Amino acid sequence: MMDYDQMLVWVTMLLMLFGMVMVYSASISLPDSPKYVGYTNNYFLIRQALFIAFSSVVALGVFQIRIEIWQKYAPYFFVITLILLAAVLIPGLGKGVNGAKRWLSLKVINIQPSELMKLFVVLYAADYTVRKQEFMHKLSKGFMPMAGAVGLVGLLLLLEPDLGAFGVIVCIAMGILFLGGINGIWFGGIATLLVGIFSLVIMLSPWRRERIFAYLNPWQEDNALGKAYQLSHSLIAFGRGEIFGVGLGGSVEKLHYLPEAHTDFLLAVIGEELGFAGVVVVVYLFYWLVKRAFDIGRQSIALDLTFSGLTAKGIGIWIGVQAFINMGVNMGLLPTKGLTLPLMSYGGSGVLINCIGLAILLRIDFENRVLMRGGRA
Repeated sequence: MMDYDQMLVWVTMLLMLFGMVMVYSASISLPDSPKYVGYTNNYFLIRQALFIAFSSVVALGVFQIRIEIWQKYAPYFFVITLILLAAVLIPGLGKGVNGAKRWLSLKVINIQPSELMKLFVVLYAADYTVRKQEFMHKLSKGFMPMAGAVGLVGLLLLLEPDLGAFGVIVCIAMGILFLGGINGIWFGGIATLLVGIFSLVIMLSPWRRERIFAYLNPWQEDNALGKAYQLSHSLIAFGRGEIFGVGLGGSVEKLHYLPEAHTDFLLAVIGEELGFAGVVVVVYLFYWLVKRAFDIGRQSIALDLTFSGLTAKGIGIWIGVQAFINMGVNMGLLPTKGLTLPLMSYGGSGVLINCIGLAILLRIDFENRVLMRGGRA
């Protein structure tokens, strides 16, 4: 009998392989544009396949690490990633793409510290909640230190700028604190305050404000040709797909109409080529993944493994919130943000960190199974 969740592995692999096929479809025409001159038609396919292979090997190694090790070093990982976030802002170290400095260039590969922070804020928030359990109902000793840490992360992310990643990280931290027993009244008040802060950040930034207004009326001519260009073409892609799509490889919008079709707007290509049916399959796979993470977390807490339980649920919140925001942006339910679809969109940092997170989730489930049999992990 296997001591790990085989279904979790298969669903993860299915999402990555399905994503790889769609990345190939979405990127096959990119070499025709001046931006990607010299690239081959299968350039992004080969790179994504290498990302998946490398990430799978790393995940296999991560699975061997006991959860107590992650708990012990969680604060150190958080601080190191904080330093990497700051390093992105240093001229010569940070690499800018489309007006945002979010990557550290290491010659061979580019690392996106904000992706690392999503994972390590899960571990840090879970460890913090366990250590401060007796102070969870006290504002000064329970909530404020964590709020200060997340606020510092937010400041660095807003300087990049990367409001989308900051939103995901806030949801992770707040979700874990809520599950850890933070005072409900304070939680509601702080959540309201955070909404106000996000609204203020948007209103004080002219280009963010313009994107919101364009999002509210994407079909107005100036918006459709400007700030809402991506959204309008994403909606056209979904409209063309109808129920069963135009067929794999048959997308028109990916032919230089829809920017970032292989990254942020991959779901729109899925909607166009595989229709409503294809989108439903993707949504269901993510729903299953998030539900399974919460089930594993609930089981850990029942076994009195609080850190493991909060970490598992935190991973579920992370994957679920990011997938929800990406899908919402693609469908016009949320304003455009630069967030990829976990496990599926093109990109090495995202796939690698997602795989590490899910390997930790798999390890938590493994340790639960061993403990329930009366053994030790």
